Amino acid sequence: MKIKFPKDGRFGEFGGKYIPETLVPAIEELESSYLRYKNDQSFKKELNYYLTEYAGRPTPLYYAKNLSEKIGGAKIYLKREDLLHGGAHKINNTLGQALLAKRMGKTRIIAETGAGQHGVATAMACACLGLKAEVYMGLRDTVRQRLNVFRMNLLGCHVHTVESGSQTLKDAINEAIRDWITNVNDTYYLLGSAVGPHPYPVMVRDFQSIIGREILQQMKKIGKSHPDTVIACVGGGSNAIGTFYPMIDTDTEIIGVEAAGEGLETGHHSATLNAGSKGVLHGMMTYLLQDTEGQIKETHSISAGLDYPGVGPEHSYLKDTRRVRYASATDDEVIRAFLLLTKTEGIIPALESAHAIAHAVKIAKKKQKSDSIVVTLSGRGDKDVEVVEEYVKKNF
Repeated sequence: MKIKFPKDGRFGEFGGKYIPETLVPAIEELESSYLRYKNDQSFKKELNYYLTEYAGRPTPLYYAKNLSEKIGGAKIYLKREDLLHGGAHKINNTLGQALLAKRMGKTRIIAETGAGQHGVATAMACACLGLKAEVYMGLRDTVRQRLNVFRMNLLGCHVHTVESGSQTLKDAINEAIRDWITNVNDTYYLLGSAVGPHPYPVMVRDFQSIIGREILQQMKKIGKSHPDTVIACVGGGSNAIGTFYPMIDTDTEIIGVEAAGEGLETGHHSATLNAGSKGVLHGMMTYLLQDTEGQIKETHSISAGLDYPGVGPEHSYLKDTRRVRYASATDDEVIRAFLLLTKTEGIIPALESAHAIAHAVKIAKKKQKSDSIVVTLSGRGDKDVEVVEEYVKKNF
């Protein structure tokens, strides 16, 4: 069932290259360069060096004993991407793409960010590799993630504040694409999630698949060839597809968890796969949150990183083929899961990751003690403590 590198950029009917003519040469250059270097031994060796010596791979697979015993049922394991340099899985992709950009002779890197973690990881990779970095970020996200804005500035990265539209991730992507169209000769667009025109969804998936490959290797140490269940949060979907892809051809139960926000019935959410319809956005055919006129709806999530009205096209394909089940968690459930993991294990998760924890807690008690649930803890929660504090004061 695995789709390796679709020549037409399609996952079934999803994906593709819905781009203006001005971007066609840049996308073709990117695709040919990635195909050239992805299996190049010197490129792979250099990337592996930075992933291990700089980013800190492999990350542990931690048995959350206290949480498991408190909930009852299945054993819950955490894939600790939060322990990577920068505090999130994003560095896996930014190192890969930044190295590719250098091979392509690009000197300026642009990126978009929502929660700020991709922006920080881009700034880190560029500082490390001697590249100029500029990041687009929605005004609303710069306010709720001001610590990450300061981190990017410290790393020598210029942050462009986007005041158009909903002032969130969607609008940051729009501005980054406009910049790229204007400066294609020397600029590389380092997209942060498994979205956009082909080859980005495949490329990001490949760089993030180290998560799932490591999980399979680490499961062997506890006597299993693969987890019984694996869970990850889904916004654009990079940590999730990186976790899921190596397990597609196993019998692992795979679950993605979207942001239900204030509840699916309220319309104030970011649950694209649960409540969306098919359409085109940011160069791809995928599921979108849109009205009957095809206009993109405003989204809501307590987590800035899941606040996106679309989703990676491979996730849309996995939904329609029913290989992956996509659930959702409300802001309230997410905060409770955030507090629960923090108090039981001494691990403060990113609010994005807390969506996956919330669903794991929900289903673990219904499973056997011999069952294993692996949750990809995609990032740490330092960036979110002020948001959580405000929510708890107001609602608990």
